[in-house]
Amino acid sequence: MTRQLLGIVIGVALIAGAVLVLYRLRMQPQAPEPAATVEAPPRPATQEAPRPEAPAPKPSVVRRPPAPAPAAAPSPASTAPTPAAAPEVGTLRIDSDVPGARVFIDQEYIGTTPVTVPNIKPGTHTLNLSAQGYDGFAETIDVSPGQRDILIKFREVRLDAKIDVVHKHRFGSCEGELIATAQGLRYETSDSDDGFSESLLALDTFDVDYPKKNLKVKVKKGREYNFTDPDGNADRLFAFHRDVGKARDRLEKGDLPASQ
Repeated sequence: MTRQLLGIVIGVALIAGAVLVLYRLRMQPQAPEPAATVEAPPRPATQEAPRPEAPAPKPSVVRRPPAPAPAAAPSPASTAPTPAAAPEVGTLRIDSDVPGARVFIDQEYIGTTPVTVPNIKPGTHTLNLSAQGYDGFAETIDVSPGQRDILIKFREVRLDAKIDVVHKHRFGSCEGELIATAQGLRYETSDSDDGFSESLLALDTFDVDYPKKNLKVKVKKGREYNFTDPDGNADRLFAFHRDVGKARDRLEKGDLPASQ
């Protein structure tokens, strides 16, 4: 009895499963049948023209800017510094052995020594210096482009004096020239036995007698000379005596004679 019931249950289950499978199959959509294809009639065989071959592509060219040329090695001339332009004006550096001397150029006061005077136009100019207790200095100078140093030596004794004279002898006379420099006094004459040359400090006598128009000179341990002017002009004798006397005074004080 039990086996029969079990067999009935199994059979019912199989029938139910089969029914379920059939139901699912009916519920699925049916795929449409493929349409019949119509074949196109064959085309007549034609000889196909050969196609021209495409030219091979040219390689692309990339143009690059030319490389800069290597710099040339500088020549010795190019490495040399450019010379400075030549100056067009002059510069004077003026000094003196007496500090504080007053300086004038072309009668214009510049200053006191030492002084530098720039921007002087090239050419001829007048230079004057003065120092207390000394004779003034005056000279015409030529200024060129560039720098020039000028040293004025007030303490140097300068003398350049000349005078024509007649030397009176005890009997007769002779003519000649008296020449005075800081180095000495000399008498030049055609009479070789009458001439002399001595330092200014070696003169025992150097006097002028203006009324008598006579210049008396006596050399130490030597002769005495009496000079007159050929034209009887006492003024020339006096001026000569004055210039030589100033130089003698300075030499006696210790100033040195300037080189001639």
